[in-house]
Parts: sequence; structure tokens; C-alpha cells
Amino acid sequence: MPSAVELRELEDDELETRLEEYRRELLNLRFQMATGQLDDYSRLKMAKRNVARVLTVLRDREIALAEGRFAGPVIFEAPLRPPRRTEAVVEEEVDLDDEVEAEAPPADTAGTDEIEDEATEDDADEEGE
Repeated sequence: MPSAVELRELEDDELETRLEEYRRELLNLRFQMATGQLDDYSRLKMAKRNVARVLTVLRDREIALAEGRFAGPVIFEAPLRPPRRTEAVVEEEVDLDDEVEAEAPPADTAGTDEIEDEATEDDADEEGE
């Protein structure tokens, strides 16, 4: 079963030839099914899908020609994977996070010191009386 990527790499003449082959195979499978000779019904589904794939590629090229785009065979290269992140990059990110936390103002502890100072002054006044 050819994939769509493989079919897009073929010339138009080759696609037409393949379409004829797949339609002939589909016709033979239908005759086998009608006469009770077909053992593997999944082959019928596969043949229909092959015909549909070829027709889709041909239609894509037809639309591209009408729009004035290049419609010839498209050769796909395997996409390059992005490089893996190294430990050095991960450590740098952690260091940056630590710096941000260090620059953040400390929690509101200044107000609690004043409250404690006032409380100790009040206790000292009460004891002194």
C-alpha cells in the first residue's frame, strides 16, 4: 500500500498507470466477492483507499496548475529534529531562575518587628507601674 508521500514523488504518467492498476484490482476483487471466492475482504477496502489516494494527488496537482503554482512531483525530505537540550542549557535556566528569586523583595517582615517592639514597650510600662 503506497503512502501519499510516495505517490506525490511520482510523475503524472506513473500516477495514471497506478490508477488503472488499482481500479483493475478493485474490479477483480468485486467479481471475486460476487462469486464468493474472496477470502480477505480487507483487500477490497485497501484497493478503494489506493484509488482514492491516487485521485487525491492528481486533483491536488490539477488545483495547483489552475492557481499557477508548481504542480510537479514533490520530493519530501525527512524533517530534521531539533537538537536535544544539553545539561549546560538546563543548568543555565536554573541559574536564571535563582537570580530572579534573589532579586525579589523579601516578605513583609518589617511590619512585624515594629509590632513586637510596641508590645514589649507596653509590657515594660505595665511592669514599671
